[in-house]
Amino acid sequence: MPQDFDPLQPETFDSPHEEYRRLRRECPVAHSDAWGGYWALHKHADVAAAAGDSTLFITSKQNVVPKVATTGRRPPLHLDPPEHTPYRRAIAPLLTSRKVERLRPFIEATCRALLAPMVAKGGGDICEEYSSQMPVRTFAQWMNLPDDQVERLSHWGKQFNVAVQSADAAASMEASTALYDIARELIGERKAAPLDVEIDATSALLAVRVDGQPLPDELILGTIRQVLVVGIIAPTVMIGSICVHLSRDQALQARLRADPSLIPAAVEEFLRLYTPYRGFARTVTQDLTLRGRTIAEGEAVALVYASANRDEEVFDNPDSFILDRENIGQSLHFGRGTHNCPGAALARLELQVALAELLAHTRSIRVNGEIVPTRMPEIGALHVPLALT
Repeated sequence: MPQDFDPLQPETFDSPHEEYRRLRRECPVAHSDAWGGYWALHKHADVAAAAGDSTLFITSKQNVVPKVATTGRRPPLHLDPPEHTPYRRAIAPLLTSRKVERLRPFIEATCRALLAPMVAKGGGDICEEYSSQMPVRTFAQWMNLPDDQVERLSHWGKQFNVAVQSADAAASMEASTALYDIARELIGERKAAPLDVEIDATSALLAVRVDGQPLPDELILGTIRQVLVVGIIAPTVMIGSICVHLSRDQALQARLRADPSLIPAAVEEFLRLYTPYRGFARTVTQDLTLRGRTIAEGEAVALVYASANRDEEVFDNPDSFILDRENIGQSLHFGRGTHNCPGAALARLELQVALAELLAHTRSIRVNGEIVPTRMPEIGALHVPLALT
């Protein structure tokens, strides 16, 4: 089978979107030989349909490209409905807009504490020093982790991200094992002294009963391990990408700084433009012919949300930032269907607060060095050196 694209080629911050534009036009259902071979869907209609069909496109075989899971299943992302449903039902009530709003003062204080030394020295790597630190501390607060666990989570969460980005299998395994240890200790603590299920995810999972039986211990462990990481990497990349955009558009930067009420709408458009995932995967359960290409049963398919959200057939001027875009609701940045992101409200809150605090404590932000892009399964900025005034 001919290879339609090569995800292993060197990239810049902008080059993936240039390639996706070509693939949407020339080969929207594309095949690559990388990582054992996989298909990639680039059109909005195809990605949305696949995300919404959990019977034809299952996630229990492979949930990202490249496949990085080596240490067991981690619900709910690694399970298909109805098996995944009890795990989502336990977690989702703790991630509503109302529930996460209580974290706003904590996130604001955390952002200010992280920004202060950067502003004092006139800049730094916004991803390394700001956007990778804030989500870890926020998730630790949301999960009611003790202080000594926060530093461990920060260290191993960062190590896991670096290892995955570097395709270092041994380091990925080491970091994943350490994250499992944190999850295992947390479960032991909650079994010994449960917290209110209205405020604690681990206690809520332990309290679930299906046909009178508790959830399997190993799958609760996998769920906690999944939660510890999944909400850390995307905000890191998103905030870096937002800063690149604002550095290039000083007028927008000034407008948002002058009127912070515009920030929530701006974040939605940034999420469309710089959707931080491109490799969420499914496996087809039967042969499928789509746009003249045949995907065989059992083959992996990446749903390239980052391409779908710049589809010219759906979004006018898709590569441009348009505040209050009329059809922003069609953006797929938090997915669709049974595996849409349950942490969307928390992600929005983190991004809105992080951007508001950054703008409030600076007069100007400018890229001041080489932007290092992330690789699959994420897309965006991994390192962004900024000059801050």
